[in-house]
Amino acid sequence: MFNIVLLEPEIPHNAGAAGRLALATGSSLHLIKPLGFSLEDKYVKRTGLDYWQDVDVHLWENFETFAEAMEGKRMWLLSTKAARSPWQADFTPGDCLVFGKETKGLPEEMIRDAGDHSLKIPMVPGGTRSLNLSTAVAIVLYEAVRQQSPDW
Repeated sequence: MFNIVLLEPEIPHNAGAAGRLALATGSSLHLIKPLGFSLEDKYVKRTGLDYWQDVDVHLWENFETFAEAMEGKRMWLLSTKAARSPWQADFTPGDCLVFGKETKGLPEEMIRDAGDHSLKIPMVPGGTRSLNLSTAVAIVLYEAVRQQSPDW
């Protein structure tokens, strides 16, 4: 249904959890190198449980190669530095939901270039700097799925 994109993820648990979310929603998981772990890592597999082998996972050497392959698909870039929320986005099946690495997020230049296609998850000011990556993926992915009104 959607494309979950993790740019240079560092924590195997987050990739595993994102994989489970992809499988639960009929989405694909795209991991863009460098990764901070091996896909053989026991933590990726443990978080993905016995579902990992069923996840539609794609591994990319860099963002440019990924973007070329996804030409024509809309990209939504998630960042605490964006102005709009996912509730203001109009998601369509096949869209790419792009998340940055846990310690740095996405490069500011990418967010700036995305314009109205950069989104942030609303949070109470002063509460926290950011959310866990897999939590953020779940929030945005399920808003995108909700907009499609699946008859589940």
